[in-house]
Amino acid sequence: MSEPLTLEQLNQVMAEADLLKTEAEVDVALEKLAQAISARLNDSMPVVYSIMNGGLVMAGRLLTKLNFPLEQGYMHATRYRGETSGHTDLQWQAPPSIPMQGRTVLILDDIFDEGNTLAEVVKACHAQGAKEVLTAVLVNKEHDRKNTDLKIDFIGMNVEDRYVFGCGMDYRGYWRNAAGIYAVKGL
Repeated sequence: MSEPLTLEQLNQVMAEADLLKTEAEVDVALEKLAQAISARLNDSMPVVYSIMNGGLVMAGRLLTKLNFPLEQGYMHATRYRGETSGHTDLQWQAPPSIPMQGRTVLILDDIFDEGNTLAEVVKACHAQGAKEVLTAVLVNKEHDRKNTDLKIDFIGMNVEDRYVFGCGMDYRGYWRNAAGIYAVKGL
C-alpha cells in the first residue's frame, strides 16, 4: 500500500484537478438513468445492490428517483484497496446482503473502467441464482481496454480516459464526496 496522504496533498490534488462534469451535469445523467431504469424494471420488483464504496453516492442519489417497488441491498467487492490501480483478484469485504434466487437484480456502480470487478460481481449474482442481472453505472470511461464479457445496461455519462474522482469515485480513498467529476492532473 502507498504512503498515507496528508491533508495538504489531498487539497493540492483537488486544486489541480480538471472538472470534467459539473454537479448539474451529474444530476441530468442521474435523471436519465432513472427514466431508463424505471421504464425497464417498473414491473419486476427487483433487488437493487450498490457496490460499496463507489456505488454508495450514486445509489443514494438515484434510488429516490425510481418510482417502483424494490428491495435495496449492498455488497462490497474491490480490486483497488485504496490504490490507483487494481489488483488481479477480487476481494469480497461484504457479500450480497439480500438473497437473489429467482430475482431480477440491478447492480449500481460508480464507474465502468475496465469492468473486471463488475464482471466478477455479475458472475457471482448469476451463481447465487439471480434470474436476470442488469448493470447501471454513473460513468463510462472511454477506452478500448474493456472486459468484453460484460455489457452495461444503463450508462449515465461518458468521460475521457483519465483517473477520475468525485460522485463516489475516489482518489486513493478520498474525495468520493466531491459533487462533480474531476480528473487528477497527470494521471
